Amino acid sequence: MYNHIWKKYLPIIKILLKKSLNEEQVLDLNRIDFERAGTARKAGYKFKIEFIDGKVGNVISGSTLAMHLAQVILEDDPAKEILNQHNFQVNLNTRFQLLIKNLPK
Repeated sequence: MYNHIWKKYLPIIKILLKKSLNEEQVLDLNRIDFERAGTARKAGYKFKIEFIDGKVGNVISGSTLAMHLAQVILEDDPAKEILNQHNFQVNLNTRFQLLIKNLPK
């Protein structure tokens, strides 16, 4: 449902993952892309994913949006390589901003 949208943003997300090693990064997403693709209401577009040692380190099963983002990132070999080397927290807030923060190992 959301995979095609996340794949569109994946090249930028990979760059921001690398940049987040120095400081937290913010990516403004297009709200309309997600509202057209999904059934969740505006308040439903909020999640937190922790990538620890190359895999999802927290429960995200309650958010289809989060599960699809994690799937798209983990299926991409260069992104997977970055996740294997560093830990990250990826949040989506209600303003459709993706916040990417490096977590110390």
